[in-house]
Amino acid sequence: MTRPGPRRSGPADAPDLFDAPDAPPRPRPPARRREPAPNAYRGASIESAFSVTELTRAAKDIVEGAFPPLWVRGEVANFTQNRSGHWYFSLRDATARIRCVMWATDTRRVPAPPDDGMQVSAYGRMSVYAPQGEMQLMVASLEASGDGLWRKALEQSIKRLTAEGLLDPRRKRRVTPHPRRIAVVTSPDGAALHDIISVVRRRCPIVEIVVVPASVQGDGAARELVAAIRRVGRWRDVDTVIVGRGGGSREDLWAFNDERVARTLAACPIPTISAVGHEIDTSLCDLVADLRAATPSAAAEAAVPVLADVRALVARRTAELRVSLERRAVRARRHFAETARDMRGALDRLTVRRRARLEVAAGRLDALSPLATLGRGYALATDESGHALTNAAHFERGRAFRLRLRDGRVDARTERTTVDAAPPPPER
Repeated sequence: MTRPGPRRSGPADAPDLFDAPDAPPRPRPPARRREPAPNAYRGASIESAFSVTELTRAAKDIVEGAFPPLWVRGEVANFTQNRSGHWYFSLRDATARIRCVMWATDTRRVPAPPDDGMQVSAYGRMSVYAPQGEMQLMVASLEASGDGLWRKALEQSIKRLTAEGLLDPRRKRRVTPHPRRIAVVTSPDGAALHDIISVVRRRCPIVEIVVVPASVQGDGAARELVAAIRRVGRWRDVDTVIVGRGGGSREDLWAFNDERVARTLAACPIPTISAVGHEIDTSLCDLVADLRAATPSAAAEAAVPVLADVRALVARRTAELRVSLERRAVRARRHFAETARDMRGALDRLTVRRRARLEVAAGRLDALSPLATLGRGYALATDESGHALTNAAHFERGRAFRLRLRDGRVDARTERTTVDAAPPPPER
């Protein structure tokens, strides 16, 4: 059985290119020898021969018109990538091979280049490369068996980020336990934002929430996430950043496996919480963030405390502090009283010792004092200026002087001087 197609011209025994591939051959009438009529169809004579370019272009039109876009399954072979980002490879099975090309604009939707020997399914359209007359598959989408390409891309990114130290647990910071303001980078229309707001309002309604909108899936999601995170990083009054979205397919969550997003999140100066998808999903953002939450609701619970618990804790700590201060005051008073009694005794003992030393010094001073000598019946002669007159030569006839006695002074004048022995020379 054949499918309808354009009416062909040419000899009756020419093959029908539009026959179904599994249809039995048509019965043919007995062949009769006859010369072809001049110009019966294009290429039937030397005069109407096709050029090579015309033939390959005609083949291209026929092939592209005969096959709608389709999936082809096979093993990748001879994979190469040129400077423009285009991919060239072959798909093969046990008995056949077909060349494939995937333009750079389409490769951006594939998480990683395929490896030779990888089983893939390619979606595209058949064509002919006219300059060389080669049939090829123009691939628009590529899927590996299972999650091969996605897993490969994620493993390569993890390896690069690990080498740079961005996955080192020692670089992770402690999330602020009592934030005043948190920023949420997510889609403003998603369920994740609703869950975060509900949890924060229930647990700690005094915390302010700043929503930083960004697409969380699609071709431009990674670029918008990077811009949003950088924007928050420039703020000075945000304590915690939550980045994430709700669940979805592997393709839906892939923006959070983009290295640009992961590096930007790792460089954010504010402590970060990543909540991407559900508990079983793990993204690059989860690995580089300071804290990974299984869901957006769990991220909100980790970001803010329960206000009632905080108030109860403050009241309990205040009571404990009051009791502690009272105990310290009692100990301080007791210690002061004990110290005051010790200081009084020490002062008394010091006073006794100082008094005894003073009495000894007073006794020595009294023994050396001229007043003590005067007390034994001696007198001290001085001139009018108070200088002592100790030699007889100091007393000229008629000189006035004073005598200092034990109980007073006597003014006197020299009448006569008697020298008992040769006196020393008078002091000047």
